[in-house]
Amino acid sequence: MRLAFCGNDNASAYNISAGVLRNVCFVDALNLVPHVFLLFITFPILFIGWGSQSSKVQIHHNTWLHFPGHNLRWILTFTLLFVHVCEIAEGIVSDTQMKSRHLHLFLPAIMGFVAATVSIVYYHNIETSNFPKLLLALFLYWIMAFVTKTIKLVRYCQDGVPFSQLRFCITGIMVILYGLLMAVEINVIRVRRYVFFMNPQKVKPPEDLQDLGVRFLQPFVNLLSKATYWWMNTLIISAHKKPVDLKAIGKLPIAMRALTNYVCLKEAYEEQKKKVEDHPNRSPSIWLAMYSAFGRPILLSSTFRYLADLLGFAGPLCISGIVQGFQNTTNNTNATEKVKDPSNSYLSSEEFLRNVYVLAVLLFLALILQRTFLQASYYVTTETGINLRGALLAMIYNKILRLSTSNLSMGEMTLGQINNLVAIETNQLMWFLFLCPNLWAMPVQIIMGVILLYNLLGVSALVGAAVIVLLAPIQYFIATKLAEAQKSTLDYSTERLKKTNEILKGIKLLKLYAWEHIFCTSVEETRMKELTSLKTFALHTSLSIFMNAAIPIAAVLATFVTYAYTNDKPLQPAQAFASLSLFHILVTPLFLLSTVGQMTMIVGQVGCGKSSLLLAILGEMQTLEGKVHWSNVNETEPSFEASRSRNRYSVAYAAQKPWLLNATVEENIIFGSPFNKQRYKAVTDACSLQPDIDLLPFGDQTEIGERGINLSGGQRQRICVARALYQNTNIVFLDDPFSALDIHLSDHLMQEGILKFLQEDKRTLVLVTHKLQYLPHADWIIAMKDGMVLREGTLKDIQNKDVELYEHWKTLMNRQDQELEKDMEADQTTLERKTLRRAMYPRESKSQLEDEDEEEEEEEDEDDNMSTVLRLRTKMPWKTCWRYLTSGGFFLLFLMIFSKLLKHSVIVAIDYSLATWTSMDNANEAKNADEDKSTEKTYHVAVFSILSGAGIVLCLITSLTVEWMGLTAAKNLHHNLLNKIILGPIRFFDMTPLGLILNRFSADTNIIDQHIPPTLESLTRSTLLCLSAIGMISYATPWFLVALVPLGIAFYFIQKYFRVASKDLQELDDSTQLPLLCHFSETAEGLTTIRAFGHEARFKQRMLELTDTNNIAYLFLSAANRWLEVRTDYLGACIVLTAAVTSITEGPHSGFVGLGLLYALTITNYLNWVVRNLADLEVQMGAVKKVHSFLNMESENYEGYLDPSQVPKDWPQEGEIKIENLCVRYENNLKPVLKHVKAYIKPGQKVGICGRTGSGKSSLSLAFFRMVDIFDGRIVIDGIDISKLPLHTLRSRLSIILQDPILFSGSIRFNLDPECKCTDDRLWEALEIAQLKNMVKSLPGGLDAMVTEGGENFSVGQRQLFCLARAFVRKSSILIMDEATASIDMATENILQKVVMTAFADRTVVTIAHRVHTILTADLVIVMKRGNILEYDTPENLLSQEDGIFASFVRADM
Repeated sequence: MRLAFCGNDNASAYNISAGVLRNVCFVDALNLVPHVFLLFITFPILFIGWGSQSSKVQIHHNTWLHFPGHNLRWILTFTLLFVHVCEIAEGIVSDTQMKSRHLHLFLPAIMGFVAATVSIVYYHNIETSNFPKLLLALFLYWIMAFVTKTIKLVRYCQDGVPFSQLRFCITGIMVILYGLLMAVEINVIRVRRYVFFMNPQKVKPPEDLQDLGVRFLQPFVNLLSKATYWWMNTLIISAHKKPVDLKAIGKLPIAMRALTNYVCLKEAYEEQKKKVEDHPNRSPSIWLAMYSAFGRPILLSSTFRYLADLLGFAGPLCISGIVQGFQNTTNNTNATEKVKDPSNSYLSSEEFLRNVYVLAVLLFLALILQRTFLQASYYVTTETGINLRGALLAMIYNKILRLSTSNLSMGEMTLGQINNLVAIETNQLMWFLFLCPNLWAMPVQIIMGVILLYNLLGVSALVGAAVIVLLAPIQYFIATKLAEAQKSTLDYSTERLKKTNEILKGIKLLKLYAWEHIFCTSVEETRMKELTSLKTFALHTSLSIFMNAAIPIAAVLATFVTYAYTNDKPLQPAQAFASLSLFHILVTPLFLLSTVGQMTMIVGQVGCGKSSLLLAILGEMQTLEGKVHWSNVNETEPSFEASRSRNRYSVAYAAQKPWLLNATVEENIIFGSPFNKQRYKAVTDACSLQPDIDLLPFGDQTEIGERGINLSGGQRQRICVARALYQNTNIVFLDDPFSALDIHLSDHLMQEGILKFLQEDKRTLVLVTHKLQYLPHADWIIAMKDGMVLREGTLKDIQNKDVELYEHWKTLMNRQDQELEKDMEADQTTLERKTLRRAMYPRESKSQLEDEDEEEEEEEDEDDNMSTVLRLRTKMPWKTCWRYLTSGGFFLLFLMIFSKLLKHSVIVAIDYSLATWTSMDNANEAKNADEDKSTEKTYHVAVFSILSGAGIVLCLITSLTVEWMGLTAAKNLHHNLLNKIILGPIRFFDMTPLGLILNRFSADTNIIDQHIPPTLESLTRSTLLCLSAIGMISYATPWFLVALVPLGIAFYFIQKYFRVASKDLQELDDSTQLPLLCHFSETAEGLTTIRAFGHEARFKQRMLELTDTNNIAYLFLSAANRWLEVRTDYLGACIVLTAAVTSITEGPHSGFVGLGLLYALTITNYLNWVVRNLADLEVQMGAVKKVHSFLNMESENYEGYLDPSQVPKDWPQEGEIKIENLCVRYENNLKPVLKHVKAYIKPGQKVGICGRTGSGKSSLSLAFFRMVDIFDGRIVIDGIDISKLPLHTLRSRLSIILQDPILFSGSIRFNLDPECKCTDDRLWEALEIAQLKNMVKSLPGGLDAMVTEGGENFSVGQRQLFCLARAFVRKSSILIMDEATASIDMATENILQKVVMTAFADRTVVTIAHRVHTILTADLVIVMKRGNILEYDTPENLLSQEDGIFASFVRADM
């Protein structure tokens, strides 16, 4: 067929006798002129001269959109492109009905499409480069295009072309669009004045685009980039080469920052408060305030959702039209083709929409638009939710800063409630916003769906809709039960975590007392309750998944069976597959149903109210009566420098319980003050911190996170004191700063930090202490008792007024002030620093190991080149997946795989049988035999019903097997983890931070329990649905496989790049959320300190920064998800178009055409879920990998050479100890801490062991319990070598009192006797000996009175006395006291010493001495240094050696 612009089948085509403009072909040719003009003008500018012009751009991001009418221009251009597509299609369809090719029917439209595309590209480059004068070319183009199209429209009107003709409608719409675009261009000239005006308007880029740190560009890019998230390409691709970090994602734009949204919400709330001022019974509505502040974007999101839902119905309608058109074409193959007259080539809209290829293209475009609007709705709601969350977090934080301390201490507001508000409630509100558009769009979806179904199938459609409506309440009931089960699970999970946390905090005590099995059993009991609740949760989850899958099958079955027996006409393929698609749409919405320069000391016994007095002065206690008066500084004081450099009305405060930030050592010390190097060095020296800092991997820039748990108590306390000393304040409050320090450190801090540093600064100091030897340094002393001031005054005043009290003090503080030898100072922190070295450096290697993949460990000998790193980052952790799957058992794994494959095979069979049924009915419609028709119908209905019933049953089986397999895996993994951890060596707990271990039992266990099973189910379902869809389409039209190859390659690269970026962004989201939660917890715990320092503003700013950091990570993660879904949705649309075209061209019959299109739409819905679930599973498998890393840890050897039955029941009866050539080390690769130690302790002897820090005293005490590696020598107790005993037997027969008193939540009875072996009389006797009987009797419940977590409802001294009672209850003939008096006052210490000398008179007592005077009455003293025994004799003999080490210790401690 020859080509000709006007065709060669009409002689009058080139006739212009009636006038040039009366010739249709000439008018069409005239319409080519504007398009050619634009291409001729713009191409040289775009491709030749652009490089030199773009260099003039002065902003960082090439996204500056500043021309007025920007978005309107893009919308009009997209509309123009769509109309051009319709014009091209109309021209091609019209041309196919001609005898020869008429290029004028479609060629101008094609050129118009190209020109419109070039116009928007050209405009974008002009705008981002800020060259408005070049827009003049576009202005001329719009004028020319408007004029030529108007001429064409006028010509149609003159020829009497009716409005029903499609070409007339298209031309009219294009005239309007060109006119509007011309008006937009005129408006740009009017506003920017770039031509025809003397003074062009000057514009500046927005502040965000001038900030190099802002990398979230969604608000600033053009409409196409907004819709497709094209700007994310850079991040997604770069993530493949380098992990995404906080620097890569940058800062939030100003409009999205927490402060901006907080101000907006606060103003809206204040407006609500003004409205209810005159109505005292009404309270301001936070809901109305939120709507006022964030209502507009929610309405925009809802609009997008409505448009997406309406476009969603294009799928079923187009399927119906395509199948019907294919069927008509097949039936009319022998009909004579109708050839149109070239002079009258117009096509009506009805004829146009009957063309199956046109419908296929319209279906493709509708899918593209629907998915674009849907993703836009998701993004807008997510962004609004994040903005709202940031504003609410700021409001909550401001409220926390105003809370009274009593609100927290009295339980009116707990840390748990605060964490719940921050971590859960605000997120739930964010998700509520996300669901709002869904809730509002539901009625539209339901009404439209039912109307269309009724139009297709009549009354029988209402039967299917009724099935959905009747079963939807069951789904709602299941959802409520699911929520109840989740809440119950959360309660048990919280209880389990609380118990696990207590075990980990007190693991040393549990091991020393051999109580691991008791507490492990307690956790396992709670875990069993949690698992029972999880079973209920899993059952309801399974039922929910089952209902989601089964209801559409049941509805379709009911509908088609009803139709088969109530209609005379057979079920047509067009009806069947359009109805199936509508049912899938319909199911979803129904399921969403102080005096300058004075030092005041406050002293008194434990619990007398010393700390409470400080808190009351700071305003942190509830005031019943009286006032605190702060004296004003002399305003006439001439020292300008002092007043300038010091905040004279704030307080520096160091609490009794050390409080550290999750920050660097330096940040903890300077605490927001300006950094002064000289002052900083003086403070760290005064607090003996420099040697500790030198040990840290990054010095004082090392983060001491998790509330400082990687530091010892003394180190944490010295940092808190350093913070107070560093601040430029006139008043310093120190609450018992010496409690965790030995005598050398205490003396150094007193001399250098307090007497020298603070007094030289002339600062007022209020010091709470038990160290009475420092009283002579006090300017004023306050002695307290039972919450009242017993005496106050100078030491001399008290000596004169209360001789008895003074004499009591004198016996406790008879100490000569003298400088300690320099060599003593050099050794004073050896043990702490050894512990620090062991804790910090292995911790780094541990965390590094944990983050490595299994594959990386296998190839650690390989070069760490870029290709290896990239391969490991893109590789799925298949080994970890296999470990998880096999943890649930091979039987359940096999059952899951088999049931899944069988279910999807049956579902495909259901749809295949429907295609066969409808196609055969259509083929046999002409048959006359009613009996044959009835038999065939019965057969098809029976097959369809049986398969549908089998599909419903298999839906239930598959959902149950996945959940049960996940539950079994979770049960086994937690059981193995708990037993592995609790039986681990104590060295492991010294090396590994508590928070890291606890994370395995909290976040990781939660992921394994509740997140992996549904992700696994969704992944397998989505994957199998996509594979079965591809298989069915390929079966129907094999040519589809050819087109699938490039689409498959595109999908592979999309998922490959997305998974890597998504994993990094999810980790960033998780890692940035933890500091935010910690900051809230730290603020609540440190309210007193923060307010005392007056640092509320700094902490607010830090909270805003942490919120913005977390929000930017979440926003990028959300944008990455949208990036993926847009691309997979567009790929799905391409699959639908390909399937439609191949089915129409090659399809065997109409039933398979409908089936192919239905399955193609299924791919569109599930393709992105395959990638999303794959990425989620990859991240979630990290939890399994972390748990497995702990399961590879070596446990303690609990077995012994002797059977427990071979050990006498009363062993050790005498308490005789022989230490023979003992050598001890902490690990095989470490140096010995005890070297060939020899000693003999007689039964009943009281032995004191002393030495400087790091001498090996505590290591010796741990050796008695085999807590350390005894690699040479032995310890023999009552004739039995302890290395031959089972560990549980050994540890259960000895008693120990540790330095840190540990109590567990539960009753007093449980804390004294967790094995429940003793009578009440025995327990009361122990309490009486510990002088706690009267106090316990006064408590409600007595022995059953509750102890809070950590024993916080008792003072430190009382807790230590409980530990003494616990040791007495055990009735062991050997008691070890490891610096048991270090943290208590001298009066409590005297009680403890008295009890030891009386109640334990017949027992062997080994005391590791913190204060040397406590062992002066011992029978034997052992002096140690560097793991060796230097002195070994009675105290009297050792004191007689004046040049001996013990004698020097005693002199220093007097």
